[in-house]
Amino acid sequence: MPSPDLVIRGLRVVLPGSIAPAAIHIADDKIVVIGPYESVPEGCELVEASYESLVMAGLIDTHVHINEPGRTEWEGFATATRAAAAGGVTTLADMPLNSIPATTSVVGLEEKLAAARGQCSVDVGFWGGVVPGNAGELAGLAAAGVVGFKCFLIDSGVPEFPNVTEDDLRVTLPELARLDALLIVHAEVPGPIADAAIADARDDSKTRYATFLRSRPRAAEDEAVALMIRLCREFGTRVHIVHHSSADSLSLLRAAKAAGLQITVETCPHYLVFAAEEVPDGATQYKCCPPIRELENREQLWNALADGTIDMIVSDHSPCPPAMKLPESGDFLQAWGGISSLQLRLPAVWTECKRRGYSIADLTRWLSGAPAQLVGLKDRKGSIAVGQDADLIIWNPAQQFRVAGDSLHHRYKITPYEGRVLDGVVEKTFLRGRTIYDSGKFIGDPSGLLLQ
Repeated sequence: MPSPDLVIRGLRVVLPGSIAPAAIHIADDKIVVIGPYESVPEGCELVEASYESLVMAGLIDTHVHINEPGRTEWEGFATATRAAAAGGVTTLADMPLNSIPATTSVVGLEEKLAAARGQCSVDVGFWGGVVPGNAGELAGLAAAGVVGFKCFLIDSGVPEFPNVTEDDLRVTLPELARLDALLIVHAEVPGPIADAAIADARDDSKTRYATFLRSRPRAAEDEAVALMIRLCREFGTRVHIVHHSSADSLSLLRAAKAAGLQITVETCPHYLVFAAEEVPDGATQYKCCPPIRELENREQLWNALADGTIDMIVSDHSPCPPAMKLPESGDFLQAWGGISSLQLRLPAVWTECKRRGYSIADLTRWLSGAPAQLVGLKDRKGSIAVGQDADLIIWNPAQQFRVAGDSLHHRYKITPYEGRVLDGVVEKTFLRGRTIYDSGKFIGDPSGLLLQ
């Protein structure tokens, strides 16, 4: 075993199964020993967390839209990964759409990798895409190291990434099953949304949040979830439902899991923090798809996290230039749908966990352990254990701050969290034992790896 060159220790270290005093010995980017608090070898660099602060595994965010190349003016690798580091995220997975070209071919992935090299402050993995007609690309993308594949069941909003139908999936799913590859699904289908548009045709209140909410009914998600459960059962493909917001289909998901289907589910901070009743009219910074739903729906999502129906909480960081949010007109129907929250996931979720009586163990499972498992990194990241990458954060769960867009490091500062008081301040972030963020400052050149 190599001798450690760094020890990070604290009185509150979040270990599998406990929070206890410990000293984490690090050598060659890895955790090599987890010893008693007093165990610091002579001559070894020591970083010590304060009494109030926790030492925790770095967060994993498996749902991030970076958009480079092609739409780098929306967000890029440099800005997104700095925001990640400031938020305690040490590994993220980049979505395959919104960049040009989309990551639906090996050539597209190669362009994405070329754009990312030398820019990333944290480790970055990549999703491939499933679109009509690209089944022949999937084996090559899998061999090139994508963490899985994403599809939309409804218009994605960008022409480079068309949605698939059930007929398309019947071509794709056998190939994904053969590859033992994961399919992640934007689970809304067009029919109920088209029906809602017809029903609302005479409603000209485009600035009212209630109008937008009616335009994306729960039925669109519910029917999509039912479809994916049926196809998961038929083809045996691993399926993951992204940014789930409808409480009405939770019973279907519970039953599917109880039946042993390989299906997992994520939700996002904005569905757990906000409620439709609280969204001001014209406040398009709250627009996302699926939408933020009613208070009673939010409470059911929390219950589903508690009972394991929902496995994890990821950001769905989906930025755009502020003008695309149409702040002057406040038109919810035409504004771009997406919320930028990559830097705020930890405090946003912790504030609600604390209020509701959930534990730090719950938090680290939802934000680190389960996302790491989803993308095949559980033996390398997502927990503090011997042999894991030394991806760690020190944060103070009791310290409060008021969100100000100017303090956010992603490209554009518009956020529905503006002015909100949150609990939990990230003090230091370590990537494979190297300090990359310390008390508001970024340390060293970008050292993130591209995970393939």
